[in-house]
Amino acid sequence: MRIGALGQATGVDPETIRYYERIGLLPAPARRANGYRAYGPAHLERLAFVRHCRALDMPLADVQRLLHLLNHPLDDCRDVNRLIDTHLTRVQERLQSLQALARQLEQLRGRCHEQHATAECGILHELVAAAQGEGCVCHGNSVQTTQKGRRLGEDRPESGSEPEQ
Repeated sequence: MRIGALGQATGVDPETIRYYERIGLLPAPARRANGYRAYGPAHLERLAFVRHCRALDMPLADVQRLLHLLNHPLDDCRDVNRLIDTHLTRVQERLQSLQALARQLEQLRGRCHEQHATAECGILHELVAAAQGEGCVCHGNSVQTTQKGRRLGEDRPESGSEPEQ
Protein backbone atom coordinates (compact mmCIF):
# COMPACT_ATOMS: atom_id res chain seq x y z
CA MET A 1 0.00 0.00 0.00
CA ARG A 2 1.11 3.56 -0.59
CA ILE A 3 1.64 6.20 2.09
CA GLY A 4 -1.77 7.80 1.56
CA ALA A 5 -3.54 4.49 2.10
CA LEU A 6 -1.44 3.77 5.20
CA GLY A 7 -2.25 7.22 6.54
CA GLN A 8 -5.94 6.78 5.87
CA ALA A 9 -5.98 3.33 7.50
CA THR A 10 -4.31 4.61 10.67
CA GLY A 11 -5.44 8.24 10.83
CA VAL A 12 -1.82 9.45 10.62
CA ASP A 13 -0.81 12.24 8.27
CA PRO A 14 1.69 11.19 5.55
CA GLU A 15 4.19 13.84 6.75
CA THR A 16 4.05 12.30 10.22
CA ILE A 17 4.62 8.85 8.73
CA ARG A 18 7.71 10.15 6.93
CA TYR A 19 8.91 11.74 10.17
CA TYR A 20 8.43 8.46 12.06
CA GLU A 21 10.53 6.77 9.37
CA ARG A 22 13.30 9.38 9.73
CA ILE A 23 13.52 8.96 13.51
CA GLY A 24 13.30 5.17 13.37
CA LEU A 25 9.85 4.57 14.84
CA LEU A 26 8.75 3.06 11.55
CA PRO A 27 11.10 1.00 9.38
CA ALA A 28 11.77 2.30 5.91
CA PRO A 29 9.51 0.57 3.41
CA ALA A 30 10.62 -1.07 0.21
CA ARG A 31 10.48 1.10 -2.90
CA ARG A 32 8.57 0.19 -6.02
CA ALA A 33 10.12 0.62 -9.46
CA ASN A 34 8.41 4.00 -9.75
CA GLY A 35 10.01 5.17 -6.47
CA TYR A 36 6.83 5.05 -4.37
CA ARG A 37 7.05 3.60 -0.90
CA ALA A 38 5.43 0.17 -0.55
CA TYR A 39 4.06 -0.39 2.96
CA GLY A 40 2.97 -3.78 4.19
CA PRO A 41 0.90 -5.23 7.03
CA ALA A 42 3.85 -4.94 9.46
CA HIS A 43 4.00 -1.17 8.83
CA LEU A 44 0.27 -0.87 9.42
CA GLU A 45 0.49 -2.80 12.69
CA ARG A 46 3.49 -0.85 13.96
CA LEU A 47 2.04 2.52 13.00
CA ALA A 48 -1.23 1.64 14.73
CA PHE A 49 0.80 0.79 17.85
CA VAL A 50 2.68 4.10 17.68
CA ARG A 51 -0.55 6.02 17.12
CA HIS A 52 -2.18 4.38 20.13
CA CYS A 53 0.81 5.21 22.34
CA ARG A 54 0.74 8.81 21.10
CA ALA A 55 -3.01 8.94 21.82
CA LEU A 56 -2.02 8.11 25.40
CA ASP A 57 0.27 11.18 25.18
CA MET A 58 3.43 9.15 25.50
CA PRO A 59 6.61 10.94 24.43
CA LEU A 60 8.27 9.61 21.30
CA ALA A 61 11.28 8.41 23.33
CA ASP A 62 8.94 6.25 25.44
CA VAL A 63 7.26 4.89 22.31
CA GLN A 64 10.70 4.05 20.92
CA ARG A 65 11.56 2.21 24.14
CA LEU A 66 8.27 0.29 24.06
CA LEU A 67 8.90 -0.73 20.46
CA HIS A 68 12.36 -1.94 21.44
CA LEU A 69 10.88 -3.99 24.27
CA LEU A 70 8.17 -5.33 21.97
CA ASN A 71 10.91 -6.57 19.63
CA HIS A 72 12.60 -8.39 22.55
CA PRO A 73 9.85 -10.68 23.87
CA LEU A 74 12.15 -12.56 26.28
CA ASP A 75 13.21 -9.41 28.18
CA ASP A 76 11.77 -8.71 31.61
CA CYS A 77 8.67 -6.48 31.53
CA ARG A 78 9.77 -4.41 34.55
CA ASP A 79 11.02 -1.77 32.12
CA VAL A 80 7.54 -1.51 30.62
CA ASN A 81 6.03 -1.15 34.10
CA ARG A 82 8.54 1.55 35.08
CA LEU A 83 7.93 3.44 31.86
CA ILE A 84 4.17 3.41 32.38
CA ASP A 85 4.54 4.35 36.06
CA THR A 86 6.73 7.32 35.10
CA HIS A 87 4.27 8.43 32.44
CA LEU A 88 1.36 8.07 34.86
CA THR A 89 3.19 10.28 37.36
CA ARG A 90 3.74 12.93 34.67
CA VAL A 91 0.05 12.82 33.74
CA GLN A 92 -1.03 13.13 37.38
CA GLU A 93 1.29 16.12 37.86
CA ARG A 94 -0.16 17.77 34.75
CA LEU A 95 -3.67 17.14 36.04
CA GLN A 96 -2.81 18.88 39.32
CA SER A 97 -1.31 21.78 37.40
CA LEU A 98 -4.39 22.04 35.16
CA GLN A 99 -6.70 21.92 38.18
CA ALA A 100 -4.75 24.79 39.76
CA LEU A 101 -5.01 26.71 36.50
CA ALA A 102 -8.77 26.09 36.39
CA ARG A 103 -9.12 27.46 39.93
CA GLN A 104 -7.13 30.56 38.96
CA LEU A 105 -9.28 31.13 35.90
CA GLU A 106 -12.46 30.65 37.96
CA GLN A 107 -11.24 33.31 40.40
CA LEU A 108 -10.44 35.62 37.53
CA ARG A 109 -13.81 34.96 35.90
CA GLY A 110 -15.49 35.86 39.18
CA ARG A 111 -14.29 39.45 38.75
CA CYS A 112 -16.81 40.20 36.00
CA HIS A 113 -20.42 39.02 36.14
CA GLU A 114 -22.35 41.55 34.13
CA GLN A 115 -22.28 42.82 30.60
CA HIS A 116 -20.82 46.32 30.47
CA ALA A 117 -18.13 48.37 28.77
CA THR A 118 -14.66 46.84 28.74
CA ALA A 119 -13.40 49.91 30.64
CA GLU A 120 -15.35 48.54 33.62
CA CYS A 121 -14.38 44.90 33.14
CA GLY A 122 -13.00 43.39 36.35
CA ILE A 123 -11.13 40.69 34.44
CA LEU A 124 -9.25 43.24 32.33
CA HIS A 125 -8.51 45.32 35.43
CA GLU A 126 -7.02 42.24 37.15
CA LEU A 127 -4.92 41.32 34.12
CA VAL A 128 -3.57 44.88 33.81
CA ALA A 129 -2.84 45.03 37.54
CA ALA A 130 -0.94 41.73 37.38
CA ALA A 131 1.05 42.92 34.36
CA GLN A 132 2.04 46.01 36.37
CA GLY A 133 3.31 43.88 39.23
CA GLU A 134 0.34 44.23 41.53
CA GLY A 135 -1.36 41.23 43.09
CA CYS A 136 -4.27 39.70 41.28
CA VAL A 137 -7.06 37.37 42.39
CA CYS A 138 -5.59 34.45 40.48
CA HIS A 139 -2.02 34.73 41.84
CA GLY A 140 -2.47 36.43 45.18
CA ASN A 141 -0.44 39.44 46.24
CA SER A 142 2.93 38.34 44.91
CA VAL A 143 4.75 40.99 42.94
CA GLN A 144 5.97 39.73 39.59
CA THR A 145 9.54 40.58 38.68
CA THR A 146 11.64 40.33 35.57
CA GLN A 147 14.73 38.13 35.24
CA LYS A 148 16.86 41.15 36.23
CA GLY A 149 14.93 41.44 39.51
CA ARG A 150 12.96 44.62 38.64
CA ARG A 151 9.25 44.78 39.17
CA LEU A 152 7.21 44.56 36.01
CA GLY A 153 6.21 48.05 34.93
CA GLU A 154 9.36 49.71 36.28
CA ASP A 155 11.36 51.92 33.98
CA ARG A 156 14.02 50.34 31.79
CA PRO A 157 17.66 50.67 32.90
CA GLU A 158 19.68 53.78 32.19
CA SER A 159 21.16 54.00 28.72
CA GLY A 160 24.51 52.29 28.45
CA SER A 161 23.53 49.43 30.72
CA GLU A 162 22.74 45.97 29.44
CA PRO A 163 19.29 45.58 27.84
CA GLU A 164 16.87 43.19 29.45
CA GLN A 165 16.34 39.93 27.61
